[in-house]
Amino acid sequence: MESNEKKVLPAGIDSLAGEKKPLLAIVGPTASGKTALSVLLAKRLGGEILSCDSMQIYRGMDIGTAKPTMEEREGIPHHLLDIADADTPFSCADYVKAASQAIDEILARQKLPILCGGTGLYLDALLRGGNFEETETDPAFREELLTFAEQHGNHALHERLAEIDPESAATIHENNVKRVIRALEIHHTSGMTKTEADRRSRVPASPYRALTVGLQYPDRSLLYQRIDRRVEQMLADGLLEETRSLLSRGVFAKNSTAAQAIGYKELLGYLRGEESPEAAVERLKTATRRYAKRQLTWFGARDYVHWIPMTASDGSLRPAEELLEEIVRLFNELPA
Repeated sequence: MESNEKKVLPAGIDSLAGEKKPLLAIVGPTASGKTALSVLLAKRLGGEILSCDSMQIYRGMDIGTAKPTMEEREGIPHHLLDIADADTPFSCADYVKAASQAIDEILARQKLPILCGGTGLYLDALLRGGNFEETETDPAFREELLTFAEQHGNHALHERLAEIDPESAATIHENNVKRVIRALEIHHTSGMTKTEADRRSRVPASPYRALTVGLQYPDRSLLYQRIDRRVEQMLADGLLEETRSLLSRGVFAKNSTAAQAIGYKELLGYLRGEESPEAAVERLKTATRRYAKRQLTWFGARDYVHWIPMTASDGSLRPAEELLEEIVRLFNELPA
């Protein structure tokens, strides 16, 4: 049921007009409470939610990606969920294109776009603005270069790069074969050097007036407890069955991105009869905690993230209304 309470829009976005597009992003580690908070914000601020999660875009990958259920969405429109088949690769450039279009459509409806998710690379690319270009890949060419390096040495491969793109060669060590091959592949597939591709991807300013809020748990053990509970709930909801279905469909073999999703690959050993269920579950909990640490490291290095503690001084969760007020205050302080 929709609340009759008057919506309090942050100052400066009542008409959602201006030179830059208003945008709110809720980020942070997995299991930190991003989904629930984003729904509350959307209800109070007249917003619609866009997923910023590299795995939630895939159809059929629901439980393992913590995709919000219809009940959890509470009637708030959610975008960029289930927009690609699980066996089809979906790039960062694909995400930026889809997200940019969705944001414009939400603003046209006089609603506030609210990003929610933990894929920092996607958020960075979107906030950077401009035309995010991503060159194609050529697995056969990549394999050819790898064979060349094995036969002739890393230095010889690096010399090939130096001939066509001396600037990139100067910044990539010859023993970093993966990056050398990628630079050569960019030239092979696009006709431009990596240096030129990097130059084109840089733009002077973001088109968004964006507030990015990071959810912080000063006591890391509390976050890990939430992660463990989430894993156990996922298993109760049918994560094993979902993983078995994806495995039988060959999704992990066809899509290398999906194959790296936390929540699935840790269970494959058990499904193949290689380890006990207890060992698989512990592996999943450990991997999820490590993933949370990587997310915290990534977002912690971004100066555009405003961190707000999710807990009070006594360790209890802060009231939702208090979090809402703090986020509205931060938005009000953004330059017009």
